[in-house]
Amino acid sequence: MRPTRSALAFVATCAALAALAACGGSGGGSSSSAASGTYTFWDPYPQFDGSSGWGRLVASCGAKAGVTVKRTAYDTTDLGNKALLAAQQGDAPDVMLVDNPVVSTLVQAGILNKMSEVGVPTSSIQPNIIGAGTVDGAAYGVPIGANTLALYYNKTVLDAAGVDPSSVKDWPSLTAALTKVKAAGKKGITFSAIGTEEGSFQFLPWFWGAQGDLDHLDGAGGVAALSLWKDWVSQGLAPNDVLTNTQTTSWQEFATGDFAFGENGTWQLGNAKKAGFPYGVVSIPGRTGGVAPAPTGGEFVTVPVQKDGARYAVSAKIVACLTSDANLMATDTTLSYIAPTTAVQSRQTAKDPGLAPWKAAVGAARGRTSGGLGTTYPVISEQLWGAVQSALSGGKSPQAALQDAQKAVENHQG
Repeated sequence: MRPTRSALAFVATCAALAALAACGGSGGGSSSSAASGTYTFWDPYPQFDGSSGWGRLVASCGAKAGVTVKRTAYDTTDLGNKALLAAQQGDAPDVMLVDNPVVSTLVQAGILNKMSEVGVPTSSIQPNIIGAGTVDGAAYGVPIGANTLALYYNKTVLDAAGVDPSSVKDWPSLTAALTKVKAAGKKGITFSAIGTEEGSFQFLPWFWGAQGDLDHLDGAGGVAALSLWKDWVSQGLAPNDVLTNTQTTSWQEFATGDFAFGENGTWQLGNAKKAGFPYGVVSIPGRTGGVAPAPTGGEFVTVPVQKDGARYAVSAKIVACLTSDANLMATDTTLSYIAPTTAVQSRQTAKDPGLAPWKAAVGAARGRTSGGLGTTYPVISEQLWGAVQSALSGGKSPQAALQDAQKAVENHQG
């Protein structure tokens, strides 16, 4: 699922066990015997009731494991908060599906089991996708799929401006395309630079595409990426309202039919098909070419720590069922996700060749908490989106904004 400010705010404020009481909520674990009875399952999909394909899948995986699954759906923030409190009370659910940036915080709080310790294999998962749920080399969950960012384009606008989308290979060629579109009387590109996690999420492909390092926000790559965005806004190639655009309102702008490009995610595929104009998708280009790494979104199936370790065997069966190739195909189609395994990805693209750009984007993607960042990522991200806001609004130069952001991160870390 796309990232939200509330999800990352939870990560930033509720990472320590000492803060659990302030995070609110209540538990809902099961006291059934290990081999039978009821197993509890929490997920962040309140939009799917028990009669939905997802609801039926969860129930069927429990039945195959010989138990009844009691499923409870919360929104993303409530789920994280309740997980922390339930674990403190010794009442965590048996199986839990959580947004990938939350995994490292739950691990730090001592809530999750390693997949290797409960007998769930992860070797078939693409390393860059499982990286978002890996801490100190150990996987603490299995992804059910991944979404990420790419560039949607309006074929009608590009044709009128004489732009071939296949010519977009790097930043100079993209900027040249935007310039032609503006000269033809249309609008260039829209994206979200809002002062929340969504702004950081959308900036990261450009940051990483210039070899930016989240441990050093003010490095040359980060400055180049922020300068690119600043130049686009200053030259009218991107609208000023990117400063307040969420990913939803940015999509709404693109859907007007006036823009050549819109940066957005796999979750907009359904809306793209209803937009009323021919569209296509290209990967976000790196500064000098290639596919820029974009951040991964999506959820991980995890097994929380229980008082009765005998329960893990059944929990592992439920996880294995939910993440089997057959079930991943159906789930990822429903959620507009790209599967986390190459085998299922191949089946997806065979069924829908239009997913090929998304497969490439996911193949190059990175977890936001990967590389050892873990629970420090929210601190870095907040300073990053603040720097983007400051530079695009004209308050500071890109370099000064990122230098101040880096100092703030270092001061926070002590």
